[in-house]
Amino acid sequence: MKPFWEVTPEEARKCLAATTWHPSITEYFPGGGWSTRFLTRGGMPVTMCRLNLIKGLGPALQIAEGFTVELPAKVHDVLDQRTNPTWPTTWFAPIVSGHGAFRDVYTVMNNWGANHGAISYGHIGADLISLAATLRIPVYMHNVANDRIFRPSSWAAFGTQCLESADYRACQNFGPLYA
Repeated sequence: MKPFWEVTPEEARKCLAATTWHPSITEYFPGGGWSTRFLTRGGMPVTMCRLNLIKGLGPALQIAEGFTVELPAKVHDVLDQRTNPTWPTTWFAPIVSGHGAFRDVYTVMNNWGANHGAISYGHIGADLISLAATLRIPVYMHNVANDRIFRPSSWAAFGTQCLESADYRACQNFGPLYA
């Protein structure tokens, strides 16, 4: 991966050649439009996140850092046909910790808000946590090491042992900045 401004015209042509364009299906996209289909290569560090809107709570963020993986073509095809083959596909493996919501891959998926997420290149979870704190959006699931995380120092007043709970209390106390 490289910044878009460094992509050469030849590289852009290759990317477009590896992408197919499909009419969107009306059960998901009643307004119509197009969907791109591509398969991400494996081995890239990525961060998957999801902002869930929870009734009675508001927005809450989930973050999973990990890596893209390549599956054998036959395995990919079988799995791809189980969802909607007109969608882009990135096979993702989160970094697991052996405990909590990141005990193993299955536990991550069991705690994830839905079967979708937004994926960014690089391990940017610490940046997302800092942004969420600034906006007063609690983060309720992440695998970012504590020594990489910055939150305002006032967060410590809401607890230093269980940082996830402290995040909720601080965000509730200070109120949202996104409204």
